[in-house]
Parts: sequence; structure tokens; C-alpha cells
Amino acid sequence: MYIIIGLGNPEPEYSNTRHNMGFDVINKLAKENDISLNRTKFNAIYGTGIIEGEKVILIKPQTFMNNSGESAREFVNFYKEPLENIIVIYDDMDTDVGTIRIRAKGGPGSHNGMKSMVNCLNSENFSRIRVGIGRPSGEYDRIDYVIGQIDEEEKKVLEQGQDEAVQAIKFWIKNGIDNTMNKYNLKS
Repeated sequence: MYIIIGLGNPEPEYSNTRHNMGFDVINKLAKENDISLNRTKFNAIYGTGIIEGEKVILIKPQTFMNNSGESAREFVNFYKEPLENIIVIYDDMDTDVGTIRIRAKGGPGSHNGMKSMVNCLNSENFSRIRVGIGRPSGEYDRIDYVIGQIDEEEKKVLEQGQDEAVQAIKFWIKNGIDNTMNKYNLKS
């Protein structure tokens, strides 16, 4: 079984923001694989289903970004899945808009949601997909940038990264993290 966690913020005003790339990927993955995200547990909305012949749990923590790890920890502890069966999807300013980067493990960088994940899981040894949102130009504040509304033109480019993340997750489940990094990181 695989636990796939998308990071984001639960309130409606955050739904069209760069910071919700993880939620957006989970929504697309659920829709494409006919998985209903209609259950709640451990401060999260989630659904279970099958992707590439494997059981998955798709999770959107409802604890807000900076406390995402609290919900994730509860799922991991409850289902007793090893960390190599966890994948976390989140936005990344250090990755170009519309592209993704995949890592098998590593530190959280400056991303508060990932800091919470690493802290609550007490490990950096879980896979992640970073969906690129690029850096703000000029004097744009980082916080305003990540939670600011996205215009239609940029949304189309961001959706390319989301779509690629969905394909990478499916490939990862079928072929493993190393093959997925080799395939998808070469594109970026």
C-alpha cells in the first residue's frame, strides 16, 4: 500500500494559489483514478483506491500547511506503512514553473509544510515530488506570492506540472522511486 500526501491549505480562499499544488495533484490523481476524496480521519480528507494495481490512500491534511505533518504522522502510524511507501507532493519556489523534481529523501529546505513532515515523521527518508511554482519577481513578498491568486495564463503552466506529477506518481508506483527520478528529473 502507498500513502500519498498532498500539502496545501484547506480554506476556499487558498484553492487557487501556488501553495496548494499538493492538493491540486491529489485532486487530479483522484479524478483520473476514480477515487472519491470523501472521508475524514486524523484531520484530513482522504480516499482509498487502486492505482497501477496497488492500494493507495490519497490524503489532503486539513491542519494548514505549517502543521501538515501532524495528520501525516497519524496515517503512517495507523497503517504502519514503511516510509519508503510514502510520497509527499508540495509546491517549490526553487523549481521552474510547470516542472517537477523528485527526490527519494532529503531535508525540508525552507518549506514549512515539509519542515512539519520531517519533524512529525522524525525522518527525512520519504519520497517527495516538488511541483515548481518559480520565484516571485522584484519586491514580491514570498508569503504573498505563494498564497496569492493565480491568473489563468499562469494556471495553465502550473497545471502542466500538476499533470506531470500525476504521471510520475503512477510511474513511481509501478516502477519504483529510482526509475522515476531517472525518467522525470532528466526532463527538468
